[in-house]
Amino acid sequence: MSRRKLSRQQRWRVEKIQAERTERALKKDDRDSERLDAGEYGAEQPGRVAAHFGRSLEVESVEGDQIRLHRCHLRANLEGLVTGDQVVWRQANDGSGVVVARGERHSVLERPDAHGQLRPVAANIDQILIVVAVEPEPHPNLIDRYLVAAEHTRIPPVLVLNKSDLLPPEGGALRELLARYDRLGYPLIEASARGEHGLDALHARLAARTSVFVGQSGVGKSSLIDKLLPAETLRIGALSTDTRKGKHTTTTARLYPLPLETALDGTRRGDLIDSPGIREFGLWHLDERELAEGFIEFRPYLGHCRFRDCRHRQEPGCALLDAVERGDIHPQRFASFQRIRDDIAAS
Repeated sequence: MSRRKLSRQQRWRVEKIQAERTERALKKDDRDSERLDAGEYGAEQPGRVAAHFGRSLEVESVEGDQIRLHRCHLRANLEGLVTGDQVVWRQANDGSGVVVARGERHSVLERPDAHGQLRPVAANIDQILIVVAVEPEPHPNLIDRYLVAAEHTRIPPVLVLNKSDLLPPEGGALRELLARYDRLGYPLIEASARGEHGLDALHARLAARTSVFVGQSGVGKSSLIDKLLPAETLRIGALSTDTRKGKHTTTTARLYPLPLETALDGTRRGDLIDSPGIREFGLWHLDERELAEGFIEFRPYLGHCRFRDCRHRQEPGCALLDAVERGDIHPQRFASFQRIRDDIAAS
C-alpha cells in the first residue's frame, strides 16, 4: 500500500481541524490548571494506560490486589500517549482524572500509517505474540513483516498457532512453515481457544510480562484473550463463510491484566495488549540495511558481499545469494525479503 498524497484543499482542512483541536485542548488545559491550583485534584499517583480514546484515556491503577480503571483526560502538553504507557495522574473530587506526566518507555511498537508517518501502537512491551491460525491460511510474508518489526524494535517475538485442533495429523505445508521459524530459534506455542490445549504453556509464557497480540484478522487473537481472561467480555468476530477471511472487531489497542491466580509465583501477574487486526504490516520507514538485519539469518553475511553497494539481486559475489544457493538461507525467506524491499521502494 503506497502512501496517500493529499490535495491542497485536503491539507488545509486537516490543518484547520488540528488547529481547532489544539485550541480546545488549550482551553481545557487552562481549566485543569485552575482546578489544580484550587486543590480540586488529589495527590499524584502512578498508573498505566489501558486504552486511548482521542483526548481521553482509561488509566489502570493497582489498589492492593485490586485493579481499577479510571477515565482520565490529558494535559495539553502530553501528546502521543499509547496503551501500555506508565503515567502519573491525579483524581478529582467528582471522580474524573487528569494525566499530568508520562514515564520513560523501555520499548515502543510503531507502524506507519497510510501517509507513511510512524504511529506508536503500544509501549513498554516485553514480547510480541504473533498469532497465526490454520484458518485463515497464514501468509509467510506477513509473518516475516511482524518478525522484522519485532527485530527492529528489539522486542522478542513469539509465534502462537491458534486453532491447532484444526491442524491435520500430518501437518502439511503449515507444519513445514512453522518448522522453518523454529529452526531460526523463534519460540512456538500451539494452542486452541476452543479447548484447553496449549493454554498452560501460554500462561507460563505470559506471566510477569507485558505482551502484545498481533496478527491478521480472523486468527483468533481476541478469542485467545477471552479464554485467558474469562471475566472479560470481548467482541469476537466470526470468520466470513464465503471468503474465510477475518472481520475486524477490535478497534483500539487495549490492555488486559491477567488474573492474579494465573501468575506462576502467585504474586506477579502479566498484562495482555489486544491490537486492531492488521492485514499488512507496513515497513516503509526502514532502509534496505535495516530490513535485511530484520531477517536474523542474514546477519552473518551482511557486509561480506564482493561489492560494498551490493543490492542482493544478481550481483556476482553476493554473500546472501551464495547462502541461498548453499541452503543456509531458505529461498522463500529470501523471496519475502525481496518482496518487502520492492514494496518499500514502491512506496
